[in-house]
Amino acid sequence: MRSKRSSLFSRRPITTRRLNNLVKKALKDRPVLEPAIGYQFLKDIEPGKLFETQSGMKGVYLGSTPSSAKVIITSCNSIAEEDRAYYLGKRDIANSTEVRYYEV
Repeated sequence: MRSKRSSLFSRRPITTRRLNNLVKKALKDRPVLEPAIGYQFLKDIEPGKLFETQSGMKGVYLGSTPSSAKVIITSCNSIAEEDRAYYLGKRDIANSTEVRYYEV
């Protein structure tokens, strides 16, 4: 009598060609990120611009690296009073943070 496991799972070795096709498909099928209406990604604004996030955090954009953006957080009213000292000042945040920039 044959085992049920052997008939359900066939163990075929994966070939290099098949592996390469899987990798190409995985790299091609990544999601395309778009910011919300009225917002831009932090990496898309010019250095020196003032910005505000959806949570009400305000700051100045300094520049970015491929993975993060350097900013100076000037105010964060939505954060509890005892935690504000941590958030204020120079910080590295994600490039894909949705912000609305404004002119002074």
